[in-house]
Amino acid sequence: MSKDIRIKKGLDIKLVGEAEKTTVAAKASSYYAIKPEDFHSIIPKMLVKVGHKVKAGEALFHSKLDETLLFPSPVSGEVSEIVRGAKRKILEIRILADATQTHHDFGKKDVANMSGDEVKEHLLAAGCWPFIKQRPYAVIANPTKSPKAIFVSGYDSAPLAADLDYTLAGKEEELLAALTALTKLTEGSVHVVTKKGGNSPLANVAGTTSHTVSGPHPAGNVGTHINKIDPVNKGEVVWTVAAKDLVIIGELLLTGKFNATRTIAVTGSQITKPQYVTAIAGASIKDIVADNINLDNTRVISGNVLSGRNEGADGALGFYDNQITAIPEGDDYEFFGWNKPVFDKVSVSRAFTFSWLNPKKKYDLTTNTNGEHRAFVTTGTYEEVFPLDIYPMQTLKACMYADLDEMEALGMYEVAPEDFALTEFVCVSKQPHQKIIREGLDLMLKEIG
Repeated sequence: MSKDIRIKKGLDIKLVGEAEKTTVAAKASSYYAIKPEDFHSIIPKMLVKVGHKVKAGEALFHSKLDETLLFPSPVSGEVSEIVRGAKRKILEIRILADATQTHHDFGKKDVANMSGDEVKEHLLAAGCWPFIKQRPYAVIANPTKSPKAIFVSGYDSAPLAADLDYTLAGKEEELLAALTALTKLTEGSVHVVTKKGGNSPLANVAGTTSHTVSGPHPAGNVGTHINKIDPVNKGEVVWTVAAKDLVIIGELLLTGKFNATRTIAVTGSQITKPQYVTAIAGASIKDIVADNINLDNTRVISGNVLSGRNEGADGALGFYDNQITAIPEGDDYEFFGWNKPVFDKVSVSRAFTFSWLNPKKKYDLTTNTNGEHRAFVTTGTYEEVFPLDIYPMQTLKACMYADLDEMEALGMYEVAPEDFALTEFVCVSKQPHQKIIREGLDLMLKEIG
C-alpha cells in the first residue's frame, strides 16, 4: 500500500478570486436554513412545528426510514417557516436565531475509553452521524453496517477551495478526539490523506494510517484516495468523513455541544475582497457576503464551481459546505466564438486555445457552457482528467441505459458524482455527468441496496 499518492491525470482550474488568508466573523445571520436535499436519499419526518423553540443541536427531523438518524438545528431560536414544494415536499426549515446562543448539552465524553457502539450511539443521538458518508452509493452511512476502512481527506484541490491547512490550524484537540472516535468504528484502518509538502494538523495522528497526495485536481477527492489505496468491491463498504466535519464531531466529544461554526472561504471574481469568514452552517449567504459582492449578473454558489449548488444571494450556506463562490453568469454568446483563437478560457485541447502557453494564468470564467447538449462524442478527453482506474464514458453510458450488471462490473461501487465533475467540465457534448452518475447510484441503491 503506497503512502505517497501521485496523481498525473487531472486538471487544475485556476480562477481569479482566491481567498486571502485573513479571517473575519460574519455578522449575525437574519435566518438559518436547513435543506433536506443536502442529505441525499433521506425522506424527512418533522419533529418540530412553526413556532417551536429549539436549542443548537436539538433535532429538527429524523429519517422516515430510520428514527435514530437525527438532523440537528445549527442554532438556537424559533422555527419560523417550513417551506414546502410540490406534494408537500419539505424544501427548507428556517430558524430565527436567538441573540445569545444556547446549546443542548450532550455531555462530555472520554473517547479513549468508549467502545465502538458507545461512539456510534453518541454520534447518532447528537445529530453528528450525517457527517459520515459511505461508498457505495455516496449517501449517509448505514449505522448497522461495519466498514472495512474509513477515509478522511485533509486536502481540497477543487477550484478556489478553502486551504484546509489554514482553516484547521489550532483545532488539533478536536481533530484528535474525532479521529480517535473513528478508529472505534472500524476494525480496519482510518486512512488520512494530506497534501504533500503541506502543514496539516491531520498528518501522522496516532492510530491512523497517514498518506500524502500530490498532483492536479481531483487529487483531493476522497474517491481518488479510495481508488488508489483500498478500492471498494461488491459487498464491501467504506466510510468517509470530511476534515472540516471532524472539528464539529471533536468539539461535541470534548464539550458536549453541537457547534456547527465553520471557517468559510468566500471566493470568486465577483467578490470584492476574497477572504475567510467564520459562519454557522445554514447561514444566509447575503449576510455572509454583505457589502463584499458585486451582484450584477452574478451566480452565487454554495460550494465550488464544479460540484456546488446555485443558491443565489438569497440562499443559504449548505450544511456540508465551507466555501461560497461568486462568478459572472454566462448568459451572453460570442459571435463565431467556436472559430477564432481563444486566450481567456481553460481547455485540455490545443485547437484554437492557448491556455497551455501560460499554465499559471488565472482565469475569470463565466458559467457559459460554450455549446449545447448533444450526443456523446468520443474524444478521449475524459481519460485525460480522470485518474480513477475506471472507464468513464462506458460507466456513464451504463448508467444512462440502466444496465446494473455493467455498472457493477465497471466499478460504480466506489464513485460519487463529484468524481465526474471534471469530465463534465471538459465534455464537448455538454452532458450532465454528475446527474447521470447520481441517478445511476440511486438506481443501484434501490435495486441492490
